[in-house]
Amino acid sequence: MKSPPQLGPVPLGRAHDALDPILAYVGAHADVAWASPAGGVRRGADLVDDVALVVACHRPAAVLAALSTTFPDRAPGRMDADTLTIVIDRVPVEVTCVGVERAGTEMVHRTGSRKHLAALQLRAHGCGLILGRTGLRTQDGETRGGDEAGTYRALGLPFIPPELRNGTGEVEAAHQGTLPALVSLADIRGDLHTHTHWSDGRDSVDAMARAASALGYEYLAITDHSPNSAAVRNLTVDGVARQAEEIAALREAHPHLTILHGCEADILEDGTLDFPDRVLEQFDLVLASLHEPYAHTPATLLRRYELAMRHPLVTLVTHPTNRLVPHRGGYDLDYDRLFQLALDTGTLLEIDGAPSHLDLDASLARRAVDAGVMLAIDSDCHRADKLGRQMHLGVLTARRGWVEPSRVVNTRPVESLLAYLGAKRSGRTPHGVAC
Repeated sequence: MKSPPQLGPVPLGRAHDALDPILAYVGAHADVAWASPAGGVRRGADLVDDVALVVACHRPAAVLAALSTTFPDRAPGRMDADTLTIVIDRVPVEVTCVGVERAGTEMVHRTGSRKHLAALQLRAHGCGLILGRTGLRTQDGETRGGDEAGTYRALGLPFIPPELRNGTGEVEAAHQGTLPALVSLADIRGDLHTHTHWSDGRDSVDAMARAASALGYEYLAITDHSPNSAAVRNLTVDGVARQAEEIAALREAHPHLTILHGCEADILEDGTLDFPDRVLEQFDLVLASLHEPYAHTPATLLRRYELAMRHPLVTLVTHPTNRLVPHRGGYDLDYDRLFQLALDTGTLLEIDGAPSHLDLDASLARRAVDAGVMLAIDSDCHRADKLGRQMHLGVLTARRGWVEPSRVVNTRPVESLLAYLGAKRSGRTPHGVAC
């Protein structure tokens, strides 16, 4: 007997995993023009209440029938004739199949959020229009807008990216012409946080480098865990030199990819790192992390962060809140103070794309950018085949936090990145290093 569908919100990474087989199937169906995640997945929500997919079809009924046969594990869902709920690994996925001409307006409705739709409906009312699931209409029933972008144009607004549709001032910003030009996957030139079998990663440095090259990256940082990490394996002091030799050899084998040798060092209780400085000096970059749960007060944790960030060899603080989605919330810190420390010390803060972290979350990322902090969006990936997916989740989180490319260090070409990374070590302010 199959397990019943999961009740309650689904973590974003698991939601994407559930959508993958359905997207693969409809993408190959002759009657499908296009398909896109909707709901909280499209908005990049940490926890998704509505795992949804909109499929634009030439023959919607035929596609629905084919889906019913191909994915027989279903659950009760919406009563609409054009929607069925498929269960993938206990995750209910609402699949809506509509005609191509209606699919764009369906995306407005199905992407949401409720607050965003309410703001659009209020604006429509002010324009003498009615916004519903079937689109934008006049009081006489005449259609306005047409597709998704056209709906926004008809309301006198530019297209609002899905990740911003959370009812947090995006409609007002669109009206005022102050929407950010959001960072995208196309802007990302490399990844500064990855793990290999030198610590708790599954794959070799070579496998990670091949995956990075396949993604078109200019650079990749190998940053395995340090001795005090709770990971099942850790990079030892003796292993650092041997790993450096391996990376040097692989640089020859991957001439179009700059492979950086780094580490993810744990911040100890006294604020020092668990590699001595003579070892840290050998790395191209040093990531500093807290991994423990709530063993210390927020003030103590922040003091440990401060001492680590003032270390001239520390490049970046990873997953700053150390939350575990959906099981553990983040540290209750004075984040405004943390952001000021990042500025004062020239230390990067991270948006971590690992599905269990997504940290900084969107609200904190937005606050960090408003404070002037420079960010890195990283995968924190432990296996080569997830490198692209976890970077995608990190970028979604950044976009949800209104982050622009200029505030993300790994949108820079390799020469500019290396200059930025070297500035703090040389006593200069990295935030002043030009792109």
